[in-house]
Amino acid sequence: METLTFTPEGVCSRQMIIEHENGIIISARVIGGCHGNLQGICALIKGMKVEDVISKLQGIRCGYKSTSCPDQLAKGLKQLVK
Repeated sequence: METLTFTPEGVCSRQMIIEHENGIIISARVIGGCHGNLQGICALIKGMKVEDVISKLQGIRCGYKSTSCPDQLAKGLKQLVK
């Protein structure tokens, strides 16, 4: 199992920690941001393929911002896709 830790940009959350193995999300944790919503997202992506999470979350916006915590999660996960 490997861990990806990254700092999102332009959102309230401060850090995202993703444990993954063989292209599958094992667990996810977000520091900061809308705690309940992000706990829900982390629970939903557990067991999903990295590519599927990216395709579902990329491009989501938060209010007037051009990004969101889910979008930043997708951007971080793109580091795992080669």
